[in-house]
Amino acid sequence: CPAPALLCGLLAAVAAVAEGGRALPQLSDDIPFRVNWPGTELSLPTTGVLYKEDNYIIMTTVDKEKYKCLLPLIASGNEEEEKDYKGPTPGELLEPLFKQSSCSYRIESYWTYEVCHGKHIRQYHEEKETGQKINIQEYYLGNMIMKNPLSEPGSQELSCGYDLFLFLTQIPTKNIEGQMTPYYPVELGNGTPCSLRQNLPRSSTVMYICHPEAKHEILSVAEITTCEYEVVILTPLLCNHPKYRFRASPVNDIFCQSLPGSPLKPHNLEQLEKQQEMLKMPFRRVKEEEMPSTKEEKFSSIHKPVAVGSHQLLTVGTTHISKLTDEQLIKEFLSGSYCFHGGVGWWKYEFCYGKYVHQYHEDKESGKTSVVVGTWSKEEHIEWSRKNAARTFSLREDGTQTVRMVSHFYGNGDVCDLTDKPRQVTVKLKCKESDSPHAVTIYMLEPHSCQYILGVESPVICKILDTADEYGLLSVPS
Repeated sequence: CPAPALLCGLLAAVAAVAEGGRALPQLSDDIPFRVNWPGTELSLPTTGVLYKEDNYIIMTTVDKEKYKCLLPLIASGNEEEEKDYKGPTPGELLEPLFKQSSCSYRIESYWTYEVCHGKHIRQYHEEKETGQKINIQEYYLGNMIMKNPLSEPGSQELSCGYDLFLFLTQIPTKNIEGQMTPYYPVELGNGTPCSLRQNLPRSSTVMYICHPEAKHEILSVAEITTCEYEVVILTPLLCNHPKYRFRASPVNDIFCQSLPGSPLKPHNLEQLEKQQEMLKMPFRRVKEEEMPSTKEEKFSSIHKPVAVGSHQLLTVGTTHISKLTDEQLIKEFLSGSYCFHGGVGWWKYEFCYGKYVHQYHEDKESGKTSVVVGTWSKEEHIEWSRKNAARTFSLREDGTQTVRMVSHFYGNGDVCDLTDKPRQVTVKLKCKESDSPHAVTIYMLEPHSCQYILGVESPVICKILDTADEYGLLSVPS
């Protein structure tokens, strides 16, 4: 096999070779391996992973290079402790959290998430207009009627039954920052009806994981599929159970020594490593005085699309952007060729000013699924703006007015199954200051079935809001 395939073959062999008549576990992402090429001098580690001289395989490359590869004996160092554990079950360890009616919160750029343990998960946004009441947009992602026995914390028999089920089966794990981490799942249903799924109720899986110094914080909230969510909670309560303790997976070294007539390391592998090192070499920064002149400058594709993550804004382009580039960016945005991309979870959004709003999901297996939420018609927008406020103002300290937000109507989207009418969206463009001039936040609301509100906030918008005419239409600043 070729050199890279040799490594794959080695790892597959680890899962296939038997140790003392017992087959080793199948290869999984939570068991890390590292291939070493020690040459003739091999000194095996005396601690950690164990090795036996007869636990090896002979591997041959496509160039007939042969290597004797010594494999590690994979075993968990905590098997005895887990086997002898007779303490409280994970459900019993978490019981105080459910009985004390405590709630955890996570504040993101637009939404606030509230997890009241054993009761509900709520996603909400509060907005207060001057002289008006507080408007609350909220959805319940899961309610106190749960899918598993923890729905009745007082029912110890049912809770123990669920713990026994987890004990007899493999404890589920989740990749947390590159580490496969065991978690205790609690499923909540009966949430707010989801119009995208025939008004089926929203549901969530709350994953409790051990963290000794945590205070039941919400680590993450993700929409894994339409209106189904995963919430990760850090809690110290589970750390008393050996099966749920966080432990770093040891790296299992494979030592490959060349046999007579073969190089210390496969030739093709050495060539591949050299190519990878060349790719890692840093590019030289171009000084500002070396940049092309105004006539030669073109808008580079590296500035699009703009994306947004679940916890932080992902910016595009360089950190220091000249005034000329900002002006060019605004022109591209207003012409519709510079599109904003954003959204978290299952659905992402594409907004091209003066063109359309799309909602899409990309999957490696099924490809891209796209829904046209709305398309631009200047005439339809002007008609809409005669009945709705296209501009919202705020007062400066000197008493003058400035445009705070503009709203644009995009209609004639894909026909909605629930209403048999075209989808439509109101795009709200709002100024948002940021250290990065190209940062953007995008969020989608659905106050009525297939009638949406798309919020777009960015420093780019700050520069053009005051150009809005009576219909909220924007133009390039003079």
